[in-house]
Amino acid sequence: MKQRLHPIMFAGTGSDVGKSIVAAAFCRIFRQDGFSPAPFKAQNMALNSYATPDGLEIGRAQAVQAEAAGIPCHTDMNPLLLKPQSDHTSQVVLGGRPIGNRNAFDYWKQEPAAIDAHSNMPPGTTRQPEKADAPHIDFRHEVCAAFDRLASRYNPIVMEGAGSISEINLRSTDLVNLPMARHAKADVILVGDIDRGGVFASLYGSIMLQTPEDRALIKGILINKFRGDMRLFDEGRRMLENLCGVPVLGVIPYYKDIYIEEEDSVSLEQKRRQLSEGKLNVAVVLLRHISNFTDFDTLERDPRVNLFYTNNTSDLKQADIIILPGTKATLDDLLELRRNGCAQAILSAHRDGKTVVGICGGYQMMGQCVSDPEGIEGSITSLPGLGLLPINTTMTPEKTTKQVTFEFEGKTCKGYEIHQGRSDTDCAIFQEGHCIGTYIHGFLDNAPVIEFLLRDKVKEAAPTQSYAAFKEEQYDRLADHVRRHVDMEKIYDILQDKDHD
Repeated sequence: MKQRLHPIMFAGTGSDVGKSIVAAAFCRIFRQDGFSPAPFKAQNMALNSYATPDGLEIGRAQAVQAEAAGIPCHTDMNPLLLKPQSDHTSQVVLGGRPIGNRNAFDYWKQEPAAIDAHSNMPPGTTRQPEKADAPHIDFRHEVCAAFDRLASRYNPIVMEGAGSISEINLRSTDLVNLPMARHAKADVILVGDIDRGGVFASLYGSIMLQTPEDRALIKGILINKFRGDMRLFDEGRRMLENLCGVPVLGVIPYYKDIYIEEEDSVSLEQKRRQLSEGKLNVAVVLLRHISNFTDFDTLERDPRVNLFYTNNTSDLKQADIIILPGTKATLDDLLELRRNGCAQAILSAHRDGKTVVGICGGYQMMGQCVSDPEGIEGSITSLPGLGLLPINTTMTPEKTTKQVTFEFEGKTCKGYEIHQGRSDTDCAIFQEGHCIGTYIHGFLDNAPVIEFLLRDKVKEAAPTQSYAAFKEEQYDRLADHVRRHVDMEKIYDILQDKDHD
């Protein structure tokens, strides 16, 4: 049996510094080294989510990290998920089930963070009522209990922080960064992004702003996204170690040729490509509340395809295939499509014989009508759809969350469903003319689906590698990349230190 390692937390100087990818790399490294790791992020805020094997919902990043670790994903890996619905409110998903919406101000000002929970409470949750008629859930208890269950089964736990660890105004309500590390007795590695600039100030400031107790948890620094000659940073490493009092455990170079599914929609800004001659142009409509955009990763990598995100009406009219993606706010995004002219552009392209594909919320938009009589999404009670498919959708409080298998072109395919609302058809996939609508995320990860869409449109042969094999190869490449540039011997020394408190 492998020696027990301390939990390790990758915390950050800010958002999008690479914590999720670094955590995925270490999940694969520990697995390669004979350990049984599992990922954990107490609280995640993301629209890109995933269905667990038992039909519950977690953040996509933890599902990816579990895949890198070679284990099935579970809600204990991300017990609390916040899905933004507007600039000020989020749907709260606890233990894989939605329990209501929460205003951001109220959420962050609670101590401990709690929410009214009169219905849809996951089994086993702990109520902490302030009044007899107003039950609350103690989120801190719930996330710590989830960690404890996970830690009893896996070794080590690879933890991910959220945003910056130096938001000291939120210290009392922080569920995911150093308070969680204290509960877990984790060794914290601080990740800084040198590509965005200011890495000395952000690392030093992040450490110095901690209490002495929390500062002692930080055992090292990782510099991420380095460009250029590594030797030029040798003096920088020594300066950081002298300033911060902890070792720089690695400097990880920026990469462009390793493909790991991303959770943050910030990456979409880099995918606003233009139309391309010589390739099949696939336009994904850039919605304001786009979710599960990883649905298009496989198609984007197909060498026969130029896939790009746009809300430019001219590009939509000229594209060969238009995809309406999932959304956290179907009615709001449908209204915006009518306001900005995209709805008319999609209908015009359809009349010209172009293929239109809708996934999840995009599927709902393609129907005759979307209704929300109970105000599940907001104040819009009903809107006409694009009228491309003969379905009507009604938003309901219950959320469908499940993994699925389906037959397409005589082949067995896989995907998952995460959606609010029900349509008046039993079809998870609806085809009519040159329109396809589906509730299945991961629909386009299946080769038979892609070949059906591209049939008669391209002459080149399809790539032969399966998506599952491709992902395994990418996790190994990521692990090799990180392993080459970090001091794994030192990290193992830290994680096995017998003086660890």
